[in-house]
Amino acid sequence: MISAFANIFKIPELRQRVLFTLGMIVIMRVGAAITTPGVNAQVLREWFQNVADHSAGGGAAALFNLFSGGALGNCAIFSLGIMPYISASIMLQLLGAVIPKLGRLAREDGGRQKIAQYTRYATIALCIFQGYLLALSFESPQSNPFLPGISETIARLGVPLVSDPGILFRLLTVLIMTAGTLFLMWIGDQITERGIGNGISVIITIGILAQLPAGLVQAWRTFVPSGGEASQVSPVVLVILCAFLFLVIASVIAITQATRRISVQYAKRVVGRKVYGGQTQYMPLKVNYAGVMPIIFAQAILMFPSTIMTMAFGNRPWAVEIANLLTNGWLHYLLYAILIFSFSYFWVATQFQPAQIADDLKKYGGFIPGVRPGKPTADFLDYTMSRLTFAGALFLVVVAILPQLLSRALNVPYMAAQFFGGTGLLIIVGVTLDTMRQVETFLLQRHYDGFLRKGKIRGRSAPRPSVSGSAISDSTVVKIIAAIGLFVIAGLAAYLSNYR
Repeated sequence: MISAFANIFKIPELRQRVLFTLGMIVIMRVGAAITTPGVNAQVLREWFQNVADHSAGGGAAALFNLFSGGALGNCAIFSLGIMPYISASIMLQLLGAVIPKLGRLAREDGGRQKIAQYTRYATIALCIFQGYLLALSFESPQSNPFLPGISETIARLGVPLVSDPGILFRLLTVLIMTAGTLFLMWIGDQITERGIGNGISVIITIGILAQLPAGLVQAWRTFVPSGGEASQVSPVVLVILCAFLFLVIASVIAITQATRRISVQYAKRVVGRKVYGGQTQYMPLKVNYAGVMPIIFAQAILMFPSTIMTMAFGNRPWAVEIANLLTNGWLHYLLYAILIFSFSYFWVATQFQPAQIADDLKKYGGFIPGVRPGKPTADFLDYTMSRLTFAGALFLVVVAILPQLLSRALNVPYMAAQFFGGTGLLIIVGVTLDTMRQVETFLLQRHYDGFLRKGKIRGRSAPRPSVSGSAISDSTVVKIIAAIGLFVIAGLAAYLSNYR
């Protein structure tokens, strides 16, 4: 495997793609550190360090901070992350299943580009809405149920989160947040066209990995407190967490790559002097066909009820209690599990078309042994996929709720528990397998060995947001590389000046 990594830099095209992807990652991390004008980032950063990452009470905010790559903790221009684009993509794909006109448009020539254009418009609308809610939260963080205990942080520091609130601050914040998300979309398109892997997936994965050092530091401080104090968490918990980590990673890899192979027999066809068909092929049906999409969509849905209730009813006791239950109570876990389970089936129902597959098999002379062509084949595929989806949905529910229950039961900080199982781990494993499969394809095409001596790495085949952006020119790439070099030099100069 080590030689395979070394061979990456022997292929000019692959080397150029890897370096381009690394350059885009540098730009993303710079944007995640630039604070939005008018916001005192020290307040939110202090709250995340002392409250959210140490307790389960700020689990929702810690999760949003995780998916934004720490940008929310810095009140950065990339605080919304790429999630509005993901939500818009999911909405358009789901609408395509319930609106016949939109479904027909997706199957027409050039329809995909039109759908992508609608997705971008929906992304802008979501950015404006979420950016406005975020601006209100910055102005009045005490009324946000996702930020418990921020009043104490503000009182201790003696400075507000926003020193000059008002309509101008809200407009500026909405404008900057929208521009930040659109810029991340552009970076994702460029990584897909000129880099390695799916750009949008790479952005989410890098954001999660960027929080890994903070999670490890939190775990270290939990089990090895400074000042000679005794740890409040038993060392046995650490052993249990490590064993759990290996179990979850193995399970995620196994379920991500698990398929049921349906044998398909093709009849012989004579075309001219050649004979086609007459052989058996296999149709792989993935256990986790929906991927991580149901979890992302469930999180997006659950974020709104508590926020709307707080905005509508203020600080009334019953409203605060219901908002807390929706944010971090038993009602939150129950709704979270139901939504993930339901969206798994809904996603498969919209993306997997057994009737169309049965018609295609019949058209090309294929059939499943023991099953009659036509409607019986469609019913068989639908029944088989329904059973597989049950196992996949159950797996997603366990993986999504596991870190939250782990954090509460073992008194482990949410930031540390998130990396011992959960959505982040599922995304990291899936994107890593997908990227390694693409790199391996380049290596095998140039007659180099792949990462494995036997077999090939199988990535995900679940549907992902389509990309329609055009690749930038070579001269633009040179300018971007020059800008990255200036950023690195300026960063080193700033670091050295502060160090002295």
